[in-house]
Amino acid sequence: LCTAELLCVISSSTAPALLSCAFPCLSRFLLLWSAVLIMYPTSLAVIALTFSNYVLQPVFPNCIPPYNASRILSMVCLLLLTWVNSSSVRWATRIQDIFTAGKLLALTLIIIVGFIQIFKGNYKELAPSSAFRFWMTPSVGHLALAFLQGSFAFSGWNFLNYVTEELVDPRNLPRAIFISIPLVTFVYTFTNIAYFTAMSPQELLSSNAVAVTFGEKLLGYFSWVMPVSVALSTFGGINGYLFTSSRLCFSGAREGHLPSLLAMIHVKHCTPIPALLIC
Repeated sequence: LCTAELLCVISSSTAPALLSCAFPCLSRFLLLWSAVLIMYPTSLAVIALTFSNYVLQPVFPNCIPPYNASRILSMVCLLLLTWVNSSSVRWATRIQDIFTAGKLLALTLIIIVGFIQIFKGNYKELAPSSAFRFWMTPSVGHLALAFLQGSFAFSGWNFLNYVTEELVDPRNLPRAIFISIPLVTFVYTFTNIAYFTAMSPQELLSSNAVAVTFGEKLLGYFSWVMPVSVALSTFGGINGYLFTSSRLCFSGAREGHLPSLLAMIHVKHCTPIPALLIC
């Protein structure tokens, strides 16, 4: 909320503008380059590979999908969404709206099925005797990984600030944060609870596609809903990452931290095509 307020006051997009208030130029420069070259491309790669794994999982039910097939499908997805984001801001936002709705519907289905399982008495792994029993030796690395996975689940509180300049009504920014953080926390927590009504921690970690395994165990004929839903969810996630990270790149170039070419936008489409291509 502090970040959102500052960016609305500054009236300029993204982290470089915010950091200019408090940190020296070198800090802003290093943050921007590490984000553009490392953080966002790797996040995009992870989500794109998750998308391809879930799409291909029903085709290869008894084994991990082939290496090349997964990479090629990931590339096609990234190229398609890069083209959409380059062509029209409206298209990109419509895709985000539609796929977010699809994602929430799928997660609601998982949560409902999980509650049904609990009411039936299938909550062995959730009982305190099982839930708080160490079945593997805990370490600092495991604790760090748990925090990483939790924060990776929702970066919207941060990414929302990357599109401050494009908001018609800046008052929608804090509203979006107020609504989204409790909503995501609720959905994330209850989805994980639902998973544990059907799987043990060992099964959860060994599964290449957790939602697919969950669907196969509990949804029977309708298990195909899960890979489709996760594919839709990750497709929307890639679109969101492209939309926001390209604005970070664009803003950094405008401040002189990146080549000025990346601060250019298309005269008709009003989209930062060079920044999108770099991302």
